[in-house]
Amino acid sequence: MPSDRDRPPLDEGLLSPVTVGHDETVTDAAYLDALVTAEVALARAYREVGIAPADAVDEIETEFGWQGGLRGCPEHGVALTALAAASVSGGNPVIPLVARLKERVSEDARTWVHRGATSQDIVDTAVMLIARTATSKVVAALAHTEVSLRSLARSRRDEVAAARTLTQHAVPTTVGLRAAGWLRGVARAKERVEEVEHRLPAQLGGAAGTLASFAEIAGPDVAVDLPAAFARELGLAAPDAPWHTTRWPVTELGDALVQAIDAVGKIAGDVATLSRTEIGELAEGSGGGSSAMPQKRNPAASVLIRSAALRAPQLGATLHLASALAADERPDGAWHAEWPTLRELLRLALGATANAAALVADVHVDTDAVARNLAATGGLIVAERLSLVLGPALGAQRVSRLVSDAAAGGDLASTLAGTPEIAALAAERGATPGAFVADLLDPANYTGLAGALVDDAVRPSGRTGADVGPRFGAHDGRSGRAAHAPNGRDAPPTPLPDQEENP
Repeated sequence: MPSDRDRPPLDEGLLSPVTVGHDETVTDAAYLDALVTAEVALARAYREVGIAPADAVDEIETEFGWQGGLRGCPEHGVALTALAAASVSGGNPVIPLVARLKERVSEDARTWVHRGATSQDIVDTAVMLIARTATSKVVAALAHTEVSLRSLARSRRDEVAAARTLTQHAVPTTVGLRAAGWLRGVARAKERVEEVEHRLPAQLGGAAGTLASFAEIAGPDVAVDLPAAFARELGLAAPDAPWHTTRWPVTELGDALVQAIDAVGKIAGDVATLSRTEIGELAEGSGGGSSAMPQKRNPAASVLIRSAALRAPQLGATLHLASALAADERPDGAWHAEWPTLRELLRLALGATANAAALVADVHVDTDAVARNLAATGGLIVAERLSLVLGPALGAQRVSRLVSDAAAGGDLASTLAGTPEIAALAAERGATPGAFVADLLDPANYTGLAGALVDDAVRPSGRTGADVGPRFGAHDGRSGRAAHAPNGRDAPPTPLPDQEENP
């Protein structure tokens, strides 16, 4: 039998490939570091408000390797496996952790380890520390994705493509507008995650959220300032009040993470669909292979991102369920259910957004496939336009019949050009019937405000398009065609912060 020391971790990502290489932030070891960091920060907060002796706090800092609120205590020396085993009897890891910390310092310093705090103060604060680090990485990955999508939308602004609704060709759109839609979703999600990141609060309330222990130790006037001092030591937001069973910090964080995964999941779903063999409009820059079919170029990154997008909403729902069932002043199980749920959601967000950044930076647009699919219905993709333009002259039923005949195998352009009423419309405009019909059936002439929508989405101001209306007045509603970079890029995306360290 292997010993605990020799036993490999339960989860290295073998069954969660979307998170491999992106979950170091949320390992058990990282959580233990955060727990110790919170304990040392509490002693430092007592010193800041003038209660704890400087020598005692200095000893605590030195013994557990304090490196500052952002770096914490990575060299604390507490054995993880033994601590996990000892956590079972008390239901959380803080109880055995405090015992281990106290036995390593002198009696004077021991007084200020965990003084007045409850396990929930330390656990919740540690969770917020982990979340702060993880969300900053998620934001960086989303920002990287924004750069790539902005470039793709701009360079493919006027490349007309078939829009699809309920799996079928609908009306013309542009490749650029599709990318702009992805961009808006990512930008909104990034904004949401950033807002949550900056509001992550420390937790300090004592046994039942009354701060009674701190008031007894330091007096009410000092105790009221202690949570803010604690938060400052850790670089977290100061709580308005203890949030023991008011779990909005967790549910709002979860909602923002789910929204971020939704945003990249939408991209992945579109890339996977449009990279189907019979469509072929998009391809991943380095598609995956097959163990049995060497000809395949699977959209592996999209598949992994979608796997996260399918799992995330249920994790978010579990956080809300735990919040709703947070009974009394310390829940009997709901609080405990949050820990692995939020950790997994953070893990998925880290992996999904990092994979999305890499996917979008190297996605390939096949212009020939886009054009081929656009022309596949012989002009029927502008059937809506035919109804609007020709309906007043021919009547809606006759236009519908002409379109139906073409859908059954007729030549739409020839049929329309040979219709007397259409010849009369062409003459009114000084055009031949053939030229009039060709213009009418040109998908590039029915992309509406696509170009203006793209322009608004790619503006560097960071606007997400909620107030785009006034910018459309000068637009003529036609996109036209433009030259494109080989893979839809006009500038390389900026690298992720740790890309050089982890190529």
